[in-house]
Amino acid sequence: MTARSTTTADPLGPDSLTWKYFGDLRTGMLGVWIGAIQNMYPELGAGVEDHSILLREPLQRVARSVYPIMGVVYDGDRAAKTGAQIRGYHETIKGTDAEGRRYHALNPETFYWAHATFFMLIIKTAEYFCGGLTEAEKRQLFDEHVQWYRMYGMSMRPVPASWEDFQEYWESTCRDELEINRATLDIFSIRIPKPWFVAMPTSVWDQLFKPMVAGQRWIAAGLFDPAVREKAGLRWTPSDEVVLRLFGKLVQLAFVAVPDEIRLHPRALAAYKRASGRSRSDAPLVEAPNFMGPPRDRRDLPLHYVPGGPRTSSLIERAGSLVHTTFSLAGLRPVRGRHKPGKAA
Repeated sequence: MTARSTTTADPLGPDSLTWKYFGDLRTGMLGVWIGAIQNMYPELGAGVEDHSILLREPLQRVARSVYPIMGVVYDGDRAAKTGAQIRGYHETIKGTDAEGRRYHALNPETFYWAHATFFMLIIKTAEYFCGGLTEAEKRQLFDEHVQWYRMYGMSMRPVPASWEDFQEYWESTCRDELEINRATLDIFSIRIPKPWFVAMPTSVWDQLFKPMVAGQRWIAAGLFDPAVREKAGLRWTPSDEVVLRLFGKLVQLAFVAVPDEIRLHPRALAAYKRASGRSRSDAPLVEAPNFMGPPRDRRDLPLHYVPGGPRTSSLIERAGSLVHTTFSLAGLRPVRGRHKPGKAA
C-alpha cells in the first residue's frame, strides 16, 4: 500500500459512475449495513456513543446529514467547500472510550474508514440491486472515490494505492479491527420514533417501520463480509443468498419507471439540473428541510449541520424530497443510466 500525495483534484461530474449511483434512493436500503459497519470501527463507534443523538432522532439525524455528504459528490466547484464544512463538524468529536483508548473523529484512519464505507455502499448497492458492475467499473469507482476523498482536505495517508490494495485493506480491517460495541448494537436494535410532523398514529407508524428495519437487518447480514457476520453472530445460508439476489432483481425491475424527481436525492437532482443547463451554475445549493434540524438545545453546537435553504421548486420535487427524508433508513430506488450534460436529465 502506497501513501497518496495531497495534491488537489477536480470535483466529480455527471459523467462519473459515482454520480450515477450515489444519489439514487436505493442506497437507503443499506442504512443498517452502513450504520453498523461504520460504528464497528472502534474510534468511530466511541465518537457516536459519546457525541451522537442518533437514537434520540434517528430519522432526522440521518436525513439531514445526507445533504452535505451528497454535496461532496454533487456540488461541483463548491464540493471542496462542502467537504471542509463536514470536516469542521468533526473537530470537537474526541475523547476516551470505555477501554481507555483515545479517539478523534479527524484521525486520518478513522475519517477514511467512514469514507471507505460510502464507497463500498455504492459497490454493494450496484452489485446486488442494480445489475452488477464490471471489473473495469469497480476500478473506475475506486479512482473516483479517491478524487471524491480529496474534497475533504484530509491527509491522503490511509488511502490505498489501487483497487487491489483497497480490497486487502477492506478485508483486513473487517477481520482484524472491527468490533461489536454499544453503538453497533444500537443500530441493530434501532427503533424509529415517529417525528412530530408525521400525521399518523404512533402505533401505525411503528407497525410500518418494523418490517422495513427488520428487512434492512437481513440485507445487512447478507452484505457483511463473513468475518463481520461472524463477529455479529448473524446467520446467513445459501438459500438466504438466493432470496436476496432475487429480491435485488425485483427491486431493479419494479422501480425502472420512477421519475428522477423521486429517485434522486434533491442535492443530486439539483446537480444534474445545473450540469444540463436547466438551472444556473451558481444556483443556491439545496439544503435539508428546516424541520429536519437538530433539537433546539443542540443547534449551537459545532458538530451539527443546521439546515435551512431554498425549497425545491415543483410539487413532484417536494414529493421526492419527502420520500428521501422519510425513508432515509428504509428506502427503495432504481438506478438507470444518467444523461450527459446538455441533454434532458
